[in-house]
Amino acid sequence: MPSASCDTLLGDIEDIVSHEDSKPQDRHFVRKDVVPKVRRRNTQKYLQEEENSPPSDSTIPGIQKIWIRTWGCSHNNSDGEYMAGQLAAYGYKITENASDADLWLLNSCTVKNPAEDHFRNSIKKAQEENKKIVLAGCVPQAQPRQDYLKGLSIIGVQQIDRVVEVVEETIKGHSVRLLGQKKDNGRRLGGARLDLPKIRKNPLIEIISINTGCLNACTYCKTKHARGNLASYPIDELVDRAKQSFQEGVCEIWLTSEDTGAYGRDIGTNLPTLLWKLVEVIPEGAMLRLGMTNPPYILEHLEEMAKILNHPRVYAFLHIPVQSASDSVLMEMKREYCVADFKRVVDFLKEKVPGISIATDIICGFPGETDQDFQETVKLVEEYKFPSLFINQFYPRPGTPAAKMEQVPAQVKKQRTKDLSRVFHSYSPYNHKIGERQQVLVTEESFDSKFYVAHNRFYEQVLVPKNPAFMGKMVEVDICESGKHFMKGQPVSDAKVYTPSISKPLAKGEVSGLTKDFRNGLGSSGSHTSAASRCDSASSRMVLPMPRLHQDRALRMSVGLALLALLFAFFVKVYN
Repeated sequence: MPSASCDTLLGDIEDIVSHEDSKPQDRHFVRKDVVPKVRRRNTQKYLQEEENSPPSDSTIPGIQKIWIRTWGCSHNNSDGEYMAGQLAAYGYKITENASDADLWLLNSCTVKNPAEDHFRNSIKKAQEENKKIVLAGCVPQAQPRQDYLKGLSIIGVQQIDRVVEVVEETIKGHSVRLLGQKKDNGRRLGGARLDLPKIRKNPLIEIISINTGCLNACTYCKTKHARGNLASYPIDELVDRAKQSFQEGVCEIWLTSEDTGAYGRDIGTNLPTLLWKLVEVIPEGAMLRLGMTNPPYILEHLEEMAKILNHPRVYAFLHIPVQSASDSVLMEMKREYCVADFKRVVDFLKEKVPGISIATDIICGFPGETDQDFQETVKLVEEYKFPSLFINQFYPRPGTPAAKMEQVPAQVKKQRTKDLSRVFHSYSPYNHKIGERQQVLVTEESFDSKFYVAHNRFYEQVLVPKNPAFMGKMVEVDICESGKHFMKGQPVSDAKVYTPSISKPLAKGEVSGLTKDFRNGLGSSGSHTSAASRCDSASSRMVLPMPRLHQDRALRMSVGLALLALLFAFFVKVYN
């Protein structure tokens, strides 16, 4: 879809002058006796005034403060990191203080109604506080014509490499919408380039989107409307991104997409082939985590996947959504598998990958779900005792087939959600691990700031004491306590703390991707020396070249202003 036109865009220098304004030659003959006088200015006073009254933010791009809020999955979070990195590289300041920001960039999720409600409320709040607004993510991509989105700038999920252009135009008061798809010779691409600058939320964790979209047509899913059909990144680009991440001190990589199991089917390859290439470049002590995969596309690769999940640098963890244990419900969902397929995947991996951790998703109250259907789902949870279970009450999403089906009463949906949650909390998945000695990789701080958060071989959460020497390191601990979602580990006194990363991690908020090649690319992209293209040596921030949207117009403006200067000089000479 082409970007929307902007009626307020300045097309050329001639747009500054109306046909009613007098022309230079008219002013010359009418006021030929007027001699302009050159007035000397007080240089010191001028500089002081300039310092106290900086130029207006509305006319100088790259100096505003931007607050970014992201909802949803790890793919969406990766997009948010890329947008933050490009804006920071251009010169904008990314702030965590929403009230202090000049512009809010709201990166939305369309999976469930509550997420969109939060998104809508944030737009309303931004408007009440007179903030400039740019919208991103799956909600505006899927339904850009919704009433509450009217007049607002939108950056599409495959256009995040042009976020600087959209932000700059929005700050100037214009509305810009870029919602098109990336294509190469007619083939849809995975999205924006992977080597763009980004600011990782956690400098130790790199999120890599290996593909966008999927091959399914689930009747409840709104994400499909935004992300579309499967489009995979080439293996060499993904491997290069992983290499760059490790060079920047990353010690954990997450592979993400709407369905990692379907990777490569559109470009003649598959997930195991990609994974074998990736493990070749993972330094010892660093780890790789696989993202969500649906059962149909992992079934044919079970043998290879088991080998990969047994690799010492790959977490023995897999997220496989079942959604329901009723075949009739799965058929109405158009999930393209039956419960027996799901069990086959889980049973095979549990046998071949001892101790593997399987996470799954369940939707309670899908249209047409009977009490018997729900009881089958309860039995599945009781049988497998999943350590990670994401329980979701069904929400009908506008425009999906499931929204038109006969709905389960709201009270029944709520009760089933509570009942399944009660079953989930009835067992303790980690009690039997007390007393074990485990190696864990420490990557972040707990929400209450009392512990560091680490993960063991099976991507199970282990809390360890807050010793700064542990962060980003592989540590050996004795498990001394367990809870529903975590274990606590006491570091072994004589154990070696292993540093997996090959270089020092970037500081929090520091821009990733400013490689030598990237800097050289900036240097050769043009000779602009303004805020649109510079390297601030004091802060080591690289600012991106002038966006494409403005280059032609800027050239016309420059030529026009030069002509005006020549005319002014000519008349001054004539008057004198």
